[in-house]
Amino acid sequence: MNELILGDCLEVLKTIEAESVDLVYLDPPFFSNRNYEVIWGDSGEMRSFQDRWSGGIDHYISWLKERVMEMHRVLKPTGSIFLHCDWHANAYIRVYILDKIFGERHFLNEIVWKRTTAHGNSKRLGRVYDTIFYYAKSTAHQYRNLTTDFSEQQLARYKQDEQGYYRAENLTSPGKARQFEWRGLWPGENRSWAYSLQQLEIFYEQGLILLQKDGRPRKDGLKKYLHDTAGAALQDLWTDLVLAPTNGERIGYPTQKPESLLKRIILCATDESNVVLDPFVGSGTTVVMAHKLNRSWLGIDQAETALKVSQQRLQQIGWANIKEAL
Repeated sequence: MNELILGDCLEVLKTIEAESVDLVYLDPPFFSNRNYEVIWGDSGEMRSFQDRWSGGIDHYISWLKERVMEMHRVLKPTGSIFLHCDWHANAYIRVYILDKIFGERHFLNEIVWKRTTAHGNSKRLGRVYDTIFYYAKSTAHQYRNLTTDFSEQQLARYKQDEQGYYRAENLTSPGKARQFEWRGLWPGENRSWAYSLQQLEIFYEQGLILLQKDGRPRKDGLKKYLHDTAGAALQDLWTDLVLAPTNGERIGYPTQKPESLLKRIILCATDESNVVLDPFVGSGTTVVMAHKLNRSWLGIDQAETALKVSQQRLQQIGWANIKEAL
């Protein structure tokens, strides 16, 4: 696959074989009624595009729903969709589009993505997040558990030494399977050592046992280091992926998303060689990350500027080809 197609999203989607795509990520035009300017390339070329809906919210929802229906058709039974939107229409999109097409039972998550740092406003709270709705085609959808770095709040529950963050875990467990004295310490009544004598000695020699003031081991003194764990389980609040104004990724495209955001989405919902579809490819972040992660991909946009921006980014990683849609 691996194509950039210039054309109307709906018409191109109709040409795609049913149940041939593993993941759809779309960041469609928002119901924002704003004009945007794109500045890109070494020459600072400027292009403008509009996100305006003269027919109001009903027109917008009708327009988007028709396209999401085609996205549902092309998804495999094991596939899923991530629809990116903001406060202007997210409630309408969930109720009138995604719940209707995919079914409420296939709703998986409403991901809250913090897209920017704090904004001040004298009339309301600052708006700093977007919504990403995550729906499955069926209960057979693919999903890979991902982990993230631990937050400061989580790290506060750990102590730190020269080897890193750690917490102390119990060396004993209920039962009487291993009741013996070890280095002047008994596991306790109806308690057993959780490890063999040989393993306890290995822990001790490795410096992994915390000691009491009298030099004996602590029963709750097994040091477990954070760097030996898989990380914190991924939740639906994503505050660690802000694309800062000074980030070197920025190319001047106003709706550009960080590569780390698309990397996370692609990794949790696909395997290598799966097919990723972005029907509003914009600045090309989805197809760039899909290419880097060894996924097949298809990017569609009716704006020539978007295709040129995406092509430039793909050229930097060794690929470029634009196909005109019929």
